[in-house]
Amino acid sequence: MDRFFSMDNKFFTFMGKVADLFILNILCLICCIPIVTAGASITAMFYVTMKMVKNEESYIIKSFFKSFKQNFKQATVINLIMLVLAVILYVDMSIVKQMGQPLGQIMNIIFLAFSVLYVMVFLYIYPVLAKFYNSTRNTFINAVLMSVRHLPYTVLMAVICACPVLLVSFAPTFKVQATIILICLVIGGAVVAYCNSFFLVKIFENYIPEGAEDGGKAE
Repeated sequence: MDRFFSMDNKFFTFMGKVADLFILNILCLICCIPIVTAGASITAMFYVTMKMVKNEESYIIKSFFKSFKQNFKQATVINLIMLVLAVILYVDMSIVKQMGQPLGQIMNIIFLAFSVLYVMVFLYIYPVLAKFYNSTRNTFINAVLMSVRHLPYTVLMAVICACPVLLVSFAPTFKVQATIILICLVIGGAVVAYCNSFFLVKIFENYIPEGAEDGGKAE
């Protein structure tokens, strides 16, 4: 009985992790509301989840705002660039759909390839910023190179990100769909980031110089 109520009990450990992810998700959502701050918010979320994966951090709120403040300027620039690229891709693909064959089909394939590359970069850009000191240009370059070099992990992370959408799409009833959407809004983003952080931590270990401290950003 004493073991059941022990804080080291697996149930309490799991529920503690769930509570941390819930808090982290709400923080991220709130800080994403102005849109322009979304980059800093996502970066901070990954900073915390990568710490959680390595069992290095217990102060969720403090760590979140530490990263949010530290990376705000650079994350905002990156976020604006990503938003502009997303709008350009959307507009171009909308135009291509109205083009005749075969040119329209060829252009559609080209822009689909760019869209895949965009998703690959999106999966890495904010975690890379959260982990490494670098210029904005090199952060983009590193995100591209890592996403290609570690393609199997990239595919797995993309599948994890797609899981909430797939669950909603294949839900049998509207009530189930609404429940899944609510759960995703409450904790889904942080859970996805946490799951992907297991891969990201393993990937980033290849780029941290031997002997360098691994307590946050790595030089």
